[in-house]
Amino acid sequence: METEKVPIVDFFGHDGVMKSLGTIGAEIYSAFKSAGFVYLKNHGIAAPKIEAAFNVSREFFQLPVIVKQKYARPTDSNEGWVAVERESLNPERPADLKEAFNFSKKENVKNCLPKEVTTFNPVLADLFDEAQQLTFRVLEALDEGMPGNVNVKIDNIFTNSHKLIGKPGNATGLRSLYYPALDPEGSIKPGQVRCGEHSDYGSITILFQDDIGGLEVQRVDGMYVPAPPIPGTVLVNVGDLMQRWTADQIKSTKHRVLIPEKELLMRQVRQSIAFFVQPDDNFLITCLDGSNKYEPVSSLDYLNMRFAATY
Repeated sequence: METEKVPIVDFFGHDGVMKSLGTIGAEIYSAFKSAGFVYLKNHGIAAPKIEAAFNVSREFFQLPVIVKQKYARPTDSNEGWVAVERESLNPERPADLKEAFNFSKKENVKNCLPKEVTTFNPVLADLFDEAQQLTFRVLEALDEGMPGNVNVKIDNIFTNSHKLIGKPGNATGLRSLYYPALDPEGSIKPGQVRCGEHSDYGSITILFQDDIGGLEVQRVDGMYVPAPPIPGTVLVNVGDLMQRWTADQIKSTKHRVLIPEKELLMRQVRQSIAFFVQPDDNFLITCLDGSNKYEPVSSLDYLNMRFAATY
């Protein structure tokens, strides 16, 4: 990231008319190239749907641990509940002070869905569908707006490689994250944070934040700067597979969530919801410029390799 601020891309121009896909794609690519992150404005997802997802998530996370354990993420699947300090996204730090629920629309994971929160599944499924539609808009825009030196112009490479989102054969998932309130006098370990420094694994990530803030993204000089919530926008960032795909023309940016210095913020719960976009499982990721900078790898093989290093 080259500047203090993450760029904002508006789907509409100053005249109130929606921009062309090529224009939007070029602007998103430029933001990705300079920062790895972009705020999207007028993205089309209604705020009440995002708020509803935060509400049902909070209702679940506030259940007793013994209840949540019934829905714990099994070893052979990514879906389900992940307890506080179960993950360490930066292995050089103590485990993260967050819990999560990994949600997908696959038929075989219904047993992971909490029965105690009756609206949990339909509300998160609705946000999944909305995020999926926004994903397709972003990928279509990149197909149109990516410069020729990055993409050898394989027709609609990004949209065609994500056809199975929400179906068997694609690992895209919605992850609801809950950062519990912390006691300044409690047992916080030296160097422990809410979410350790990391980059995301897939092609892109769509992030919904509450109004608490705390996310920081890394600049090219290694310093971290805030990426606060901006009303009416969502954050989108580059994942590691997109960096491989573009042979480093756009790079996956590390980010983190620290423990607030102010006691008032430390004692507040923080929530976010991430839509982690993966290409279809068997899609082979090769450098779009025709180079051999990275070895070809399938989307699922790469994802499983990264999961093995996280849990």
